Amino acid sequence: MKVAVIGAGLAGSEAANLLVKNQIPVDLFEMKPKKFSPAHKLAGFAELVCSNSLKSMRESHPQGILKRELLAFNSIIIKNALLARVPSGDALAVDRSLLSQQVTQELLRHNNLRVITDEVTHIPAGYDYLIVSTGPLTSDSFSEYLKNLLGMESLYFYDAIAPIIDASSIDFKELFFGSRYGKGGDDYLNIPLTKDQYMDFVNALRTAEKTELRPFEKPKYYEGCLPIEVLAERGIDTLAFGPMKPVGFDEKQAGFKPYAVIQLRKEDSAGSSYNMVGFQTKLTIKEQDRI
Repeated sequence: MKVAVIGAGLAGSEAANLLVKNQIPVDLFEMKPKKFSPAHKLAGFAELVCSNSLKSMRESHPQGILKRELLAFNSIIIKNALLARVPSGDALAVDRSLLSQQVTQELLRHNNLRVITDEVTHIPAGYDYLIVSTGPLTSDSFSEYLKNLLGMESLYFYDAIAPIIDASSIDFKELFFGSRYGKGGDDYLNIPLTKDQYMDFVNALRTAEKTELRPFEKPKYYEGCLPIEVLAERGIDTLAFGPMKPVGFDEKQAGFKPYAVIQLRKEDSAGSSYNMVGFQTKLTIKEQDRI
């Protein structure tokens, strides 16, 4: 049996690992590090791009149940995510570089895995089975091939980026640590806002310049991961009851009753940078800096 897995992201790495552990030889096609998409930065497999969070680990939550089930099947992603974990309450957030490094090293130890470092531009011939796991960051040439193969109307993608803050730029004296929605430990850095500060912030988001949509993007949103400016447009208090909800800490820590909070989560094990939680956005870099 000959099997090809195209793309060594989270899904491709998981699929390749499951096959080779069951003594099925795999050719794993991955264009990195020969070629990178605009969003990829790491040379290894299993690179998380949008956020470093894999969401809840709570056994009472569907996301947590899924992770427990994956662990029972010795998932290479979840197993290594736990080893690369950074403090994030009951969520599973990871050091992206460490996760990628660990998954890559583990996969490369398999003798029946052959890695082909090249861009795939069409479905390769000579295989009994193929798994296409290139995801939303498929290269332009392979995307065009898939469009022609499946029909233009079958594919659409909408991208948003999650801002990351350099820890050296943060005035920690003005902030305090707390939990996320009162769950887990005090792993999140909180920026408390008064009502006036919050209103100014929302108005700035509503009037900010956004990046232009690319030809393959359509403004059809996944409700579980909405751009911050889209939430702001839905109502003046939408953010205060969503990702900026001021709960999970003692108000004495803030020194006043915050109308809203911006929460930051460690991006890496060393705490050299922080992720703005729930702040995926299509704002231009210039506007992000200004706001």
